[in-house]
Amino acid sequence: MAGAGKPYSDPYLAGIGLGLVLLSAYVWVGRGLGASGAFSSVVVAASTGSASPLGDWLVLELVGVAAGGYLSARLAGRTRAAIERGPRVSRRGRIMAAACGGVLMGLGAKFARGCTSGQALSGGALLSAGSWIFIAACFATGYAFAPLARRLWR
Repeated sequence: MAGAGKPYSDPYLAGIGLGLVLLSAYVWVGRGLGASGAFSSVVVAASTGSASPLGDWLVLELVGVAAGGYLSARLAGRTRAAIERGPRVSRRGRIMAAACGGVLMGLGAKFARGCTSGQALSGGALLSAGSWIFIAACFATGYAFAPLARRLWR
């Protein structure tokens, strides 16, 4: 919630930081950022009993994202457990909506052969026309559906 803990990070500074992390990934690893490949590596390793998924750098990236997110929340005093929801949304309804949305996003990432972070960040940084069209479509869809979502929070 906005009232608890320290204020959120400045979005412009966070964006610059993310850009520097993306640049570092290209310089040191030779690849951009993404997340969906990490889940595939874990599933393949678990189902086949092959080598540890920790050999895939995307898995390590995702572990780092989770650890960094927790550390950031801890430093800002924002680690309490909470379910953010509108007044007309039940706790169960919010959890179900989040779970269904997560499953749909995961399926979409598999069908698209990549996730939004890889598409927008890495593809956008490479000036891929498809990535920029995707970014524009995401923003347009977000703006179109925001009034509908906002009604649930009133």
